[in-house]
Amino acid sequence: MKKKICIALIGALTAAAFAGCSGGGSSQSGETTAETAGSQEAGTETSEGGSAQKADSGEITVYTALEDEQVSDYLAKFSETYPDITVNVVRESTGIITAKLIAEKDNPQADLVWGTAASSMMVLDDMGALEPYEPEGCDRILPQFKSDKEVPTWVGIDAWETAFVVNTEELKKLGMEPEEIKSYEDLLDPRLKGQIVMSNPNSSGTGFLTVSAILQLKGKDSEAGWDYLDQLHENIAQYVHSGSKPAKMAASGECAVGISFGYAGISQRDKGAPVEVIFPEEGSGWDLEANALMKKEEINPAAYTFLDWAISDEAMDLYRVNYPIVTVENTGTYEGYDSNPLDQLIDNDFSWAAENRENILNEWMEKYDSKSEAES
Repeated sequence: MKKKICIALIGALTAAAFAGCSGGGSSQSGETTAETAGSQEAGTETSEGGSAQKADSGEITVYTALEDEQVSDYLAKFSETYPDITVNVVRESTGIITAKLIAEKDNPQADLVWGTAASSMMVLDDMGALEPYEPEGCDRILPQFKSDKEVPTWVGIDAWETAFVVNTEELKKLGMEPEEIKSYEDLLDPRLKGQIVMSNPNSSGTGFLTVSAILQLKGKDSEAGWDYLDQLHENIAQYVHSGSKPAKMAASGECAVGISFGYAGISQRDKGAPVEVIFPEEGSGWDLEANALMKKEEINPAAYTFLDWAISDEAMDLYRVNYPIVTVENTGTYEGYDSNPLDQLIDNDFSWAAENRENILNEWMEKYDSKSEAES
């Protein structure tokens, strides 16, 4: 399966949420900063097949699952080009943002969604909540990483993948070495009882992509995936509401193993934490962070402008700092990785994941939520 995707991707993209991976929500607003013109009419396509009427001034509301610090850094750059667009940001973890968008679908408060799991975008698309729009430069995005509709309803920007972040010092206390953890099956070792932290899939995109991957690898609609998760649950100390938190907890010695995503672990390792980042030999679950325009009676012209910028070369360079796998054809190198991370990605059935998301989350809650951390 992995090879099939890699052949399509090799030398090109990169890609993944629910980074949308983290927990804890916040709201912030930013005003853009740089010279501006007025309004612009570009040839990017809308659902009616015409050109979008854009503006480089105004005020927009953006929902995102990007990390707080990422939002601040990215908006600072956006503001250098568009100082007269005020961006009001609502930031939550993937699961919370998705639930909020679903609840508001008949009266959407957001003008657009930025950096939220493609699997969530597919759910919203199936509900008719997204407005088709092809941002300027969309031809640079590989076909696998955007909506397959004639006019895309969502466009991916980067991807993140399941990884095990293991604290070498804590493992030694358990009589284990990092080399003993290579696969999902190795996480069932009795010595790891109470030593693993994982993200809750109801609130974290990282948690969902990992659970979805396990179910797919074990046979999708069979019981084998749930049988595995039952066994894994015995070794879980806590389920947290953030995709990056398990990596941070492993780095600080609060657990021996954090089931997180690759770059979260690599970042902790680069800071000097005694951790190794292990990608499961069966392949990593992954998801895309994606952007979409919300379907509203009146589309905010500045929303088109933001979505154009959000897949620009400038924006891709910013994303690459946090997620080396981005969705444009010229991906460059993969800093911090020993090999091409594209080779690690499973053949992810996003349609199946989107169709079964609600049932998966409900069953997971019923079985395992007793070990979830309290929501702040």
